[in-house]
Amino acid sequence: MNLMIPVRPDGSVEPRFGKAPMVGVAQVDADGTIHQWTSYRVDWDRLHDTGSEGSHHARIVTFLREHEIDAVVTTHVGPGMQRTLASMGLPILAATSPDARGSVSAAAAGLGDH
Repeated sequence: MNLMIPVRPDGSVEPRFGKAPMVGVAQVDADGTIHQWTSYRVDWDRLHDTGSEGSHHARIVTFLREHEIDAVVTTHVGPGMQRTLASMGLPILAATSPDARGSVSAAAAGLGDH
């Protein structure tokens, strides 16, 4: 499965989902093993206030679809984006570690437990 998480250049979790400058996309197994990790510069921090909230959400949705994301891992998502993700059927999983890769592994393993 493919999980996305907002990240900082040092590999820690970026707390601003919709305003993240970068995100990581991890291909993981149900046990939390990461097989592939790619970081993308998305500039959502800079782009957030260029246009309407709907256009920004559409930008994020496009990224999620293009990268076949199955769930997002984060510390916070605003109510509007929560509704958008729910309408897409994408779970929002809690980032539980300051380390982005550790959070993704734990989230994937937690999904596998269900």
